Amino acid sequence: MRVPTMLSDVEELPSVQLGDYVLRFELEDLTPFGKEVAKNELRETPEIRAAAIEELRTLLKDVEDLVVPLDNDDWMIRFLRPCKFYAKSACELIQRYYQFKVKHFDMYNELMPSKEANIFKQNILAVFPNRDQLGRRVLLLELGKTWKHKEVSLDEVFKGCVLFLEAAMLEPETQVHGAVVIFDMDGLTLQQAWQFTPPFAKRIVDWLQDAVPLRIKGIHIINQPKIFNMVFALFKPILREKLRNRIIFHGTDRESLYKHISKECLPAVYGGTVDAPRVQGEQWYELLLKCDNEYKEINNYGYIKQLEEQRSKKNKKK
Repeated sequence: MRVPTMLSDVEELPSVQLGDYVLRFELEDLTPFGKEVAKNELRETPEIRAAAIEELRTLLKDVEDLVVPLDNDDWMIRFLRPCKFYAKSACELIQRYYQFKVKHFDMYNELMPSKEANIFKQNILAVFPNRDQLGRRVLLLELGKTWKHKEVSLDEVFKGCVLFLEAAMLEPETQVHGAVVIFDMDGLTLQQAWQFTPPFAKRIVDWLQDAVPLRIKGIHIINQPKIFNMVFALFKPILREKLRNRIIFHGTDRESLYKHISKECLPAVYGGTVDAPRVQGEQWYELLLKCDNEYKEINNYGYIKQLEEQRSKKNKKK
């Protein structure tokens, strides 16, 4: 089966049954609400869209050593939407996205769900099965008492986030509305805080600010103890104003959180009213595994020559 937004063929649309609820990737075309937002916020009309795709295709043909699926309009759109259909900005984003993969080769080399089972088994990363009131995907990271830092490293957490966001990029509705992230830091210890290093902080900030082809609309820190100030001090100096303004600290103040993510869109554990089951990490893993070939296909693009050089160096060291 050919799904327009995917680079690979799939036997069936990826989904997992959870009792009465079906967890799935939403790969169909935009809803009427999505179309309205795309038009009002992203300048998306059939005419602008068609012209931007052609302009972006022309620009990409001139980028040296970059291998991308030039004949795939839907692939172009996933980069054009976060750039409001300005082809030059999308071309620059694509280059930064793939340059980041070269720079952090160790994180991205053959990155696919089948090789990252551990992060999902730890159950500290989850995407809510429902969207929020603005149609945004909600990613939850529990990096406090749930996180066994001796069993799963922050590098593995990063890889898990990349796998989730690559999946989110496939969804037209998420391309338009974007995503919000909740960091639940309840129970963060000093030993856990020490896992955060300046190089890790720089990688995360560079990734979010320059290399994620998705609209990150808010980062919400909840249940953070005072020790978290020490962690945030690593990130603060390298944040640009746009991202810094989207990081909001709520502590245990749920009313503060509800101003940004409606109570009707949150699970009971955060005082919300959503009665869908909590999706366990292994259930997400099962869903992402069905897309393993898609990640393999994603890895076939970029600055392939530079990636091969990195791979060759790595193999020589072995």
